Amino acid sequence: MNSNSKTSLSVNSETGFLKSVVLGIPNDIGPVPNIKECFDPSSIYHVANNSYPTATDISKEMTDFLEVLNKYNVEVLRPENILNLNQVFARDLGFVIQNTFLISNIIENRANEIPAIEHIINQISSGKVLNIDSKAKIEGGDVTIFKDHVFIGASNPTDFNKYKVARTNFEAVDFIKNNFPNKKVVGFELFKSDTDKNENTLHLDCCFQPVSNDLAIIAPDSFKNKRDVAFLEELIGKSNLFYLSKEEKNNMHSNIFSISPKVVISDKRFSRLNSWLQQKDILVEEINYSEISKMGGLFRCSTLPLIRE
Repeated sequence: MNSNSKTSLSVNSETGFLKSVVLGIPNDIGPVPNIKECFDPSSIYHVANNSYPTATDISKEMTDFLEVLNKYNVEVLRPENILNLNQVFARDLGFVIQNTFLISNIIENRANEIPAIEHIINQISSGKVLNIDSKAKIEGGDVTIFKDHVFIGASNPTDFNKYKVARTNFEAVDFIKNNFPNKKVVGFELFKSDTDKNENTLHLDCCFQPVSNDLAIIAPDSFKNKRDVAFLEELIGKSNLFYLSKEEKNNMHSNIFSISPKVVISDKRFSRLNSWLQQKDILVEEINYSEISKMGGLFRCSTLPLIRE
C-alpha cells in the first residue's frame, strides 16, 4: 500500500472497482500432505487418489491469476514466504468491512499463516485494525458484503464442535453485529462434512457470491435452512440469481472473483456460468484454476481485498 493507504481501506461490496488486494503465494508449500494433515475433504480426496496438485501447477495457475490483476492495474500485495506452508488461500486470514481490517480467528492448523501478512497489517492505522474476540471464530471466506448487508456462513454449536470444516460460529456473527451496527448482519447455516467433499460447503463463498451490482450466484442445496434461500431470493430477486447445480456447486462455480461490476475472473471450465455472465454484459477473464481447486478453494479464496471503489 502507498503511504496514503493507512486511512484508505475501503470495502463496501464484493464487486466494486478493485484497487488493492492481497494475493496468496504458491512458494514452498511443502510436500504433499498425508491424509491426517489435511483439514478439508477436497484435499483428503485428492491425496487419497494421488491427484493432489504439484507445486509447478499451483505456481503456473497463480501466475496466470496475477497477470490478469496486473492487466487491470490492481495493486497486488503478497504474504511473506514461510517454508513448507501452504499460503495460497489468503482470503481467510482477515477481511475488510468498510474501512476496518478484521484479523480472523482461524483454525489452529492455519494460524501460522497470519504472521506472514503482519507487514501489511502494520501499514494500516491501528485504530482501523480490529482483533476479534477469542470466543468468536471466523474465516474470511464466510464473510460476504452485499449492499447494506453482511452475510456470514456460520455453524451452530453442535456442528461447530463436530466438524473441522466448521470454521465460523455464531459468536462471530454477534461480534460483527455489535461492531457494525449500521450493517444488517445475517448468519446462514451451511451443510458440513469432514469426509465427503460433495456434501461439504467449506465457506459461504463456496455457495453464494454477488456479481455486478444486483446479481448473485447461489447453490440452494448448501443452505441448511430453506428460509435463508427464500430470504436471498426475496432480497435479490430470483431473476437476478444464477442457480448452481449440485455438480457446479461441488466444483465451486460460485468462487469467482470480481475486479469491477463489469469484469470477473472465472475458470475456463465454468461454461454455463461464464455464458450467463457474458449475457449480463460482464467481461469474463477465463483462466485455468483446476489444480488449485483440488485444495478446496478457487479465485475468491486466494484473495483478500483491501480497497474497492
